[in-house]
Amino acid sequence: MITSDVVEAIRAKYEIIEPELDERSRRVWAATEARIIGHGGVRAISRATGIAESTIRAGLREINARSERITSDGSDKSRRVRKKGGGRKSLADTDIILLELLDSLVEPISRGDPASPLRWTCKSTRRLAKELTSKGHNISHVKVGQLLADMNYSLQGTRKKMEGKSHPDRNAQFEFINEKVKDFQHRNQPVISVDTKKKELVGRFTNAGREYQPKGKPEEVETYDFLSLALGKGIPYGVYDLANNQGWVSVGTDHDTAQFAVSTIKQWWQQMGKLVYPTAKELLITADGGGSNGSRNRLWKYEIQQFVNETEISVAVCHFPPGTSKWNKIEHRMFSHITKNWRGRPLTSYGVIVKLIANTTTEAGLKINASLDENEYPTGIKVSEKAMKDLNIEKEQFHGEWNYTVRSNKNR
Repeated sequence: MITSDVVEAIRAKYEIIEPELDERSRRVWAATEARIIGHGGVRAISRATGIAESTIRAGLREINARSERITSDGSDKSRRVRKKGGGRKSLADTDIILLELLDSLVEPISRGDPASPLRWTCKSTRRLAKELTSKGHNISHVKVGQLLADMNYSLQGTRKKMEGKSHPDRNAQFEFINEKVKDFQHRNQPVISVDTKKKELVGRFTNAGREYQPKGKPEEVETYDFLSLALGKGIPYGVYDLANNQGWVSVGTDHDTAQFAVSTIKQWWQQMGKLVYPTAKELLITADGGGSNGSRNRLWKYEIQQFVNETEISVAVCHFPPGTSKWNKIEHRMFSHITKNWRGRPLTSYGVIVKLIANTTTEAGLKINASLDENEYPTGIKVSEKAMKDLNIEKEQFHGEWNYTVRSNKNR
């Protein structure tokens, strides 16, 4: 027997959920409640909710019909839009070489080594779509963009203004460097990226960024960043091993010269490089086109020759074309993390600088060794024409001023 308490309980429940129900869900809900009650359920639900008994019975017929449609795996065939596996196949499934072809079109122009997690392309999606279509793979530029995103490519803009006019062989030089890097890495020969980080004033000076401190007790620093108030300048020169995500930084106290740069490379080789590459016969250095490791710097080439003579390791050098120094891998893989590690902290001594650099790590496993280099590196050293002729340098056919190999001249 259905008591008045049951009817009141159903009425209270219906008042709560009724605003959320549409016509069909209201009918199915009422039929479900009636089915649970059993004999006399339809009349009781109708009394409690005001829903017509004919409507509730229609809901019961729907529930019974659905039960007959349920398959053995629990799915409802009536709710499937199309049969399982139906619909248009993706281009990647129907055109099995499409992704490989797209990657081959983008990769030669990609900036950076092939192991980079994010590669960036200088070809537009419309141009790529046009090239793919011309090769018999009809595709829209929108779909090209989707595929590039799936393949971990992204279009990236520069953060600073170019340092000069773009060289006509700029992209070709990037292609050359990429092929050189892949060749060395394939043969397990070391590849390093080198550069000088921004010089830092040593003392209690403002450093960009914020760091957690006790509330109301920020680090106090000098109001003005005058050189006369500094203990000196720290000159971090870095070497970054592309394959092993390891680096070496020498913090100089004198001048940023080619002697200092090559001395740092020697330190990296003695302390890290030869331990990781005990059988290495060659070394590839990627460097900016200017500064202490510039392509026109005679002292740089002279010092590299001395390094080669000492180690009996041939050194290939590839310089980035003019106006592209910010693409140097060491900038993004190592120097940027060092800057983050000492943000908001005054670099009060050379020891602090060295420790902050050496303790810089990333989730990707970056490891950096650092040391203080207090040696003197005088400026203005001239390399004579005779000394230059004695260098054993082989220039590449493609831009030999940017790409060359220095070999030992002991047995010439």
